[in-house]
Amino acid sequence: MLSIFTILRKRRNIESMRIVLGLVAVLLLLVESGGAAKPSGMTNVATPAKVSTSSAEKARVDFDTQIQPIFKSNCMPCHFTGGKMYDRLPFDKPETIRKLGVKVFTRIKAEDERRLIENFLTQAP
Repeated sequence: MLSIFTILRKRRNIESMRIVLGLVAVLLLLVESGGAAKPSGMTNVATPAKVSTSSAEKARVDFDTQIQPIFKSNCMPCHFTGGKMYDRLPFDKPETIRKLGVKVFTRIKAEDERRLIENFLTQAP
C-alpha cells in the first residue's frame, strides 16, 4: 500500500509537470506570434510580404551566350552534335531545355548556374 507521502510526492510531480508544460506552451505561442521578439513600445503592425520579381522585370537570359556554355561545360560531348544522346536530347536547342525543365540539373551543381537556368525556364520564349 502506498504511503501518504508517496501519494503527495507524485501529486507534486504531476502539478510541477503541468506548470512546466503550461509555461512551455505559453512560450511557444509567444515565439510563434512574434510577441517574444518584439521590443516594447512597438505596435502590432503587419509587415508587407516580400514579393518576388516577375520574369518580365528580371534581365532576360540569353540562351546562346549564357545557357548553352553551361551545358557545353557539363554535358559535352554526349548532348551536342556528334554525341550519342544528341538525337534524343540536343542541348544546343532551347526547346529541349524548356521541355526538360529542372530535370537538366542532373549534372549542374553550381547554384549560380542553376539560378540562371531557372530564370531562363521562367521567362517567355
